[in-house]
Amino acid sequence: MSCSGRPLIVGSETPERPFPLFVQGTVVKGFGRGSKQLGIPTANLPSDIVEHALNDIHIGVYYGWAQVDDGEVLPMVMSLGWNPFFKNEKRSGEVHIIHKFGEDFYGQNLRIAILAYVRAEKDYESLEALVDDINMDISVAVESLKREAYVRVKDAPFFVTKAK
Repeated sequence: MSCSGRPLIVGSETPERPFPLFVQGTVVKGFGRGSKQLGIPTANLPSDIVEHALNDIHIGVYYGWAQVDDGEVLPMVMSLGWNPFFKNEKRSGEVHIIHKFGEDFYGQNLRIAILAYVRAEKDYESLEALVDDINMDISVAVESLKREAYVRVKDAPFFVTKAK
């Protein structure tokens, strides 16, 4: 257990149906809140991906792996939902890749492997409480992805590797 009372590892020992769920799309501009307001940049999935490819999974937070173009496969957390704190009128898919990037990558191809559900979406009383929970989600993703069955997904043929 973490100091927040939430477990640091969630999900079964191996991904369970419907996971892994592999999705790809072009990174689009979102609301501009991830980096600016939260200090947690996100890569936003196109609305058609959110409405069709992700329509059958619950609203909430997930973890898995992400790759931009043919770059390194990195851990990620994804928020899928309405973002009630910000009162969104449209469902969105926002992927935070757990890595410091030097620049934005709008228009580039994003591949994600969604591996497990972390928690339900919820509203917050303050921006600080939201950021604290997102940071906890990041810790949960990092710890949960250390398990062998989850690490192996990084090598899935879905992810593109550079020619050597």
